[in-house]
Amino acid sequence: MAPPLGIASKSFDSDTSHPPLNERIISSMSRRSVAAHPWHDLEIGPGAPTIFNCVVEIGKGSKVKYELDKKTGLIKVDRVLYSSVVYPHNYGFIPRTLCEDSDPMDVLIIMQEPVLPGCFLRAKAIGLMPMIDQGEKDDKIIAVCADDPEYRHYTDIKELPPHRLAEIRRFFEDCILAFSLLLNCPSHGNSDKKNENKEVAVNDFLPAAAAYDAIQHSM
Repeated sequence: MAPPLGIASKSFDSDTSHPPLNERIISSMSRRSVAAHPWHDLEIGPGAPTIFNCVVEIGKGSKVKYELDKKTGLIKVDRVLYSSVVYPHNYGFIPRTLCEDSDPMDVLIIMQEPVLPGCFLRAKAIGLMPMIDQGEKDDKIIAVCADDPEYRHYTDIKELPPHRLAEIRRFFEDCILAFSLLLNCPSHGNSDKKNENKEVAVNDFLPAAAAYDAIQHSM
């Protein structure tokens, strides 16, 4: 559309145009803020250790094991599970926590729907699953999504159906044992003696108070 009468149209020439494209790209990069690291930069939340933020690494129903790349803060593919199982619930970690294995605190989040890897949500701790993986302590926080209307009313793991707890226990036992067996399988080129006879032990589930203590200790 032509400019209104009395207003001269703005002209552009080579002398008054924008800087070259490469200069504009460099300028944009220099102004761009550094991406936040989900482990170190995301707040755990004012309600911790009861209600806290957590980052989802693996969505419910996934057979792909994703995990946090500590250096970049991105979610990477670790492996595809070696048995015919899928993650029964969303799985991730609690930011700004550090456990004995030098990793953030693991958390299993019970909710209705799968969540995309890399998203964060508010979770409420309801219990603790003490676990030994390859001879090392690897406890898991059991939580519910604090904003899921079907599960947010749960306050303790004893309120869950017994079958739900059995399902969670069996998943970790089967998943980790299958990976341990593969490490010792000669047909896959793996026969490291140090991996032989390693145990996976999922002990009795502990109440919400134990989960609060574990989270508080890791903060």
